[in-house]
Amino acid sequence: MPQQPVIAILNGPNLNLLGEREPEVYGHDTLADVERRCRARADELGLAVDFRQTNHEGVMIDAIHELRSSAAGFVVNAAGWTHTSVAIRDALAAVRGPIVEVHLSDIHAREEFRHFSYISDLAVEVIVGRGVTGYEDALTLLAEPREDGDRGAFSTP
Repeated sequence: MPQQPVIAILNGPNLNLLGEREPEVYGHDTLADVERRCRARADELGLAVDFRQTNHEGVMIDAIHELRSSAAGFVVNAAGWTHTSVAIRDALAAVRGPIVEVHLSDIHAREEFRHFSYISDLAVEVIVGRGVTGYEDALTLLAEPREDGDRGAFSTP
């Protein structure tokens, strides 16, 4: 039986506080809830997930380096690093699989400094403002064929 493609789901700073921090913006689901939902959706799609969160930029970069060749795709919510980290962007530029950028809130409807993303130009899709459902949408997107003929996460890197 072939091994399931692994999707790396990487979460940046303060996402460990989901459900507590600004629930009117980010909702009441915790990061553990997000992980459970992602694992359930991935299972439905025949995918495996490597789900991580860190508040340390170097740890995020190390995770990207570790997974860059083995993950079939990436779901990245870089949180505040989206708008500030050229280093994370450069690490993501070295990954083989497709990247979907996810944000729980609509970053384009918030403070002006959140409108710019260092990651968006690397992503096959950017999902904003869909709450935790955005993660599930990202997994679905990576599993489905794209218009350019790429078979998403199921293609070989």
